Amino acid sequence: MDSQIMDVLAGRVLELGPKPTAESPYRNFKLTRDEDGIAWLLFDRAGASANTLSVDLLDELDAIVSELHSQRPAGLVVRSAKKSGFIAGADVNEFRGATDPGTVETAIGRAHAVIDRLEALRVPSVAVIHGFCLGGGLEVALACQMRIAIDDARFGFPEVMLGLHPGLGGTVRFTELVNPMQAMTLMLTGKTIDARRARSLGLVDAVTQERHVRNAVKDAVFGRLKRAKPGPLNAILNFAPVRGFLASRMRSEAAKAAPRAHYPAPYALIDLWEKHAGNRTAMLNAEKTSFANLMVTPTAQSLIRVFFLREQMKKIAAGGNKIAHVHVIGAGAMGGDIAAWCASQDMRVTLADMKAEPIAGALKRAADLFGKIMRKKIDQRDALDRLIPDMEGEGVRNADLVIEAVPEKLELKQKVYAGLEPRMKPGAILATNTSSIPLQDLRTTLQRPERLLGLHFFNPVSRLQLVEIVSHDGTDPALLGEALAFVGAIDRLPLPVKSSPGFLVNRALTPYMLEAMLMLDEKIDQRLIDAAAVEFGMPMGPIELADQVGLDICLDVGDMLRSKFGDHLPPTPAWLRDKVARGELGRKTGKGFYSWKDGKAEKAPLSETGPRVTDEMIDRLVLPMSNVCVAALREGIVDNADVVDGAMIFGTGYAPFRGGPLNYARTRGTDNVVSAMRALAQKFGDRFAPDAGWETFK
Repeated sequence: MDSQIMDVLAGRVLELGPKPTAESPYRNFKLTRDEDGIAWLLFDRAGASANTLSVDLLDELDAIVSELHSQRPAGLVVRSAKKSGFIAGADVNEFRGATDPGTVETAIGRAHAVIDRLEALRVPSVAVIHGFCLGGGLEVALACQMRIAIDDARFGFPEVMLGLHPGLGGTVRFTELVNPMQAMTLMLTGKTIDARRARSLGLVDAVTQERHVRNAVKDAVFGRLKRAKPGPLNAILNFAPVRGFLASRMRSEAAKAAPRAHYPAPYALIDLWEKHAGNRTAMLNAEKTSFANLMVTPTAQSLIRVFFLREQMKKIAAGGNKIAHVHVIGAGAMGGDIAAWCASQDMRVTLADMKAEPIAGALKRAADLFGKIMRKKIDQRDALDRLIPDMEGEGVRNADLVIEAVPEKLELKQKVYAGLEPRMKPGAILATNTSSIPLQDLRTTLQRPERLLGLHFFNPVSRLQLVEIVSHDGTDPALLGEALAFVGAIDRLPLPVKSSPGFLVNRALTPYMLEAMLMLDEKIDQRLIDAAAVEFGMPMGPIELADQVGLDICLDVGDMLRSKFGDHLPPTPAWLRDKVARGELGRKTGKGFYSWKDGKAEKAPLSETGPRVTDEMIDRLVLPMSNVCVAALREGIVDNADVVDGAMIFGTGYAPFRGGPLNYARTRGTDNVVSAMRALAQKFGDRFAPDAGWETFK
C-alpha cells in the first residue's frame, strides 16, 4: 500500500554521492563530483517534501545541463535527494486556469528543449530511481541513457487522470523503448508498476538495493551494465500498417472505459502514436501541440480541479492519528468491509457479531481484498492477523474507536449502545455507520452523547474514497478532530456534515433514483433512463445503481427522506414496494430491475430505431442533485461548496469531468439551471422547484 511504502521511505538512508558543499549555486539542485569523475545531480526542490517539475526548476536544470555540456564529466547520475521518491510529476498548480493553447505550447516547448539537451549529453547518464517516479519525473528518467531502480520504486504516467497525456517527450521515448502495446496501455490507464515489472518491460536496466547503488552506478558509467534492449517486436508493432490495426483496437478498448465526447485524452494519445510513431521529430512536435490543446479543454480543467479537491479534503484529515485499535460491531456487508479496510491500513481491528457465519464471510471477503491490493504474501498475512474475530465483543474494552454497523433500526442500535457504553474506555469514540437515522435520535439514551458521531462509509468500501463524518450539536470537537485524522490515516477523504436526514450524499442521490422510478412509470425503457445518465457522464445509470445498492435499502432511505422533505421528493411507486416484498432486491438476490450474473447486470442493447435520450431526461435526473447541494449549503449542513463537489465525485462517482454538481451548475450558468428547473416544475410538479439558496450561490 502507498502508506506503507511511505513509512519505509521515511526511514531510509539514501546513497547521494559525495557530500555537497553548503554554498550550492542552485536553489533546487545539488551538483557534486566523485573520485571517479562522475557528476551526481540531485533533485532537491526547495521547501517541499517531494520533487515536482515547475518552470523555475526546469530553468535551473537548463543551466546545469549547459554546465555539464562544457565540463564533460566521466558520467552523470541523476537522482532525488527526497526520501519520498524520484519526481512525482509536474507541478499541477501551473496547469490551472490555462485557456490559450498557444501559451501552453510555448511553455511546453521550452521544457522539451531542456529534456532534449539532457538526452543529448555526450556522457554516459544514469537515473537512479527510488520511491515514486511518475509523469514528468519518468520523462526525465527516460531522457537518461540508463535507468537503475531501487527495489521499492513505482513507475507510471498518471496524466490521463488529469485529462492529459505525457507531454515532455514521454509518448515518444516510452513507445520506442518498451513494447508499444504495453507502453500505450500504461499511458492509457494511468496505472503504476513496480520495479520488477519495469525491469521485465525493459523500462529499467537493473534493479538493486540502496547499499549497492555506488557499484551499480560505476558499472553503468563504465560500460559494465547489461542494458535492456528494445526487442525486434517493437519495430514491427511501431510499423505503420500494424499501428493502424492496433490503434483501432485501442480505441474500442478506451471507449469501454471513457467515452470520447467526455474524455478526449486517450484518443489524442492513440492518434499521436498512430500518425507519428517511427518519426521522432514529428512525434515530439505533435506531442507538444496535442498536450497544449488538451490542457485547455473543460475536461482537463475540471479533472485538475478534482485533483485539488482531493488535496483539499486530505488536508481536512491531516493531523496526528491517535486511533490504533478499531472495534466493529456487525459483520454484515458494510461492517465486515469497513473492518477489512481498516486492517489493510495498519489498524488492529476486532470484529463482533451475534453469529459466527457473518464473521466467517467477512474474513473470506477480507482475504480476497488483501489478495487484490497487496502484492506480497507476507503483507496479506499480516493484514489478516490484524483482523480478529470477536464473538464475545471483548475488543470494546481496549478500542480507541467503536464503529457500529448493525441494521438500520433505532431500537436495535440503542440496545447495542446500552450494552457497549459502560465497557468503553474513557476517551474512546462511538461512531455509527448509519446512513439514514439522525444522530439526534440515537443520542437520546446515551450517558455520554458527546462522544457519539457518524462515520458513514460508502459501498464498496475499498473503492469509494469518501467517508461522511457526521456531528450533532453536542459532539465533542476534540473527538471530531480525532475522527478526521483517523479517516486520513486509513487513506480516505472526509466530508464533515451536520446531522440531518440523509446527510449530504444520500439526500442528493435519492431524488436522482426516485425520478428514474417515475420515468419507469411513464413507460420509458429502463435501459434508456440508464443511458441518459451515462451520456451525462455517470459511471452507471440510476436503475442499475438501485440494483447495486439494493432496492430494500433504496426504499428505506427514500421513505425516511420523504417523511422529512415531503413534496421536495418524487413519490415512491407502489410497485417498488411489491418488488421488495417479493424479494427482488437487485444484485444481491440475482434479480431486481435487471437480472444479475457474476456481479454484472444483463442488458440487451437498445434498438437502433427506438426512442433516444433527450436533454429533458438528463435534466430531470441530474438537476435535482445540484439543487440538493445548494440547499445543504444554505442550511449549513455542509459549509464548503468545493468539498461538496469532491464528496459527490468521490462518494457517488458523479461525472468527474463535470467537476461536481455545483461546478456543473456554475459552468452551465446558474440562471440557466434555475430557469430549466422552473420549466420542469411547471411540467412535472413542485419537486423541481429551485431552492432559495440559488439566489446567493456563487
